[in-house]
Amino acid sequence: MKKPLVKVDVVDASSKNSKNNSRRKFIKLSGLGIAGSSFLLYGCSEDDMFDPGAPTGSPDPMEPEEPEEPENPEPEVFDLGPGNLGILNYAYALEQLEAAFYTEMTEGAYYQGLADDSEEKQILEDTWYHEVIHREFFRSAIGTATEATPEAMLPDIEFDFSSVDFDSRDAVLGTALVLEDTGVSAYNGAGNLIDVDAELGDVYLGLAGKIVSVEARHASAFADLINPDTDAFARDEVLVSIDGVGPAFDKATDPADVLTAVVGTGFVVTEFTATELPMEQ
Repeated sequence: MKKPLVKVDVVDASSKNSKNNSRRKFIKLSGLGIAGSSFLLYGCSEDDMFDPGAPTGSPDPMEPEEPEEPENPEPEVFDLGPGNLGILNYAYALEQLEAAFYTEMTEGAYYQGLADDSEEKQILEDTWYHEVIHREFFRSAIGTATEATPEAMLPDIEFDFSSVDFDSRDAVLGTALVLEDTGVSAYNGAGNLIDVDAELGDVYLGLAGKIVSVEARHASAFADLINPDTDAFARDEVLVSIDGVGPAFDKATDPADVLTAVVGTGFVVTEFTATELPMEQ
């Protein structure tokens, strides 16, 4: 069965009755190609009622039959949630993506063909370990934060990397660079949305800073592997200028744009929504 693709619908919140809604967006990730539900209606004619060949247990025409339940009802779609918990779930989704990518990478001919003591394999292996550690950190942190409401924790996400040729060095390194650059801009864009006055908010912000610096190291390493002996490690397209001083600062991207880009890769199979994430006012 073909796995459903995922899309993002960004809806202007101006139609919602909420404060400062003119600058908020609602993001919905939904599956494509999923059949809509329908009711199977039963009816019988007078001939049917008196047909001796009719199968037993035919519906009583005087009692409307209950609509049949779909054989595979669609599960309720998870929402990342509001406030700091929503930001944690958002980061957890990104770390699940990265960890899953590198885990699958280790099964490919490119990675397995590298000498165990090569610098390139060491970089890939270290990055894999880092991303798995990040994923498990968020799993633990969110698990603690949602101990009384475990349903508020983002479940394990399913991914489909069939479009990536894991036997190809160019494909693996190119995809890895995109994921790491996205991670850097995502953490930078989410940092100022963390409520530092909320419980553990200052701790979350500090940890986000520690993680984003590692993501940036990964991105620089992959850029250098792709274009050795160049300035690709800090190329202009991933930097911005502040107050006209020149491109010397990492980009910061808000969650709506990051999720749009991530879903655009086609890697995300599991549906979830992000309707309550904090937005910059």
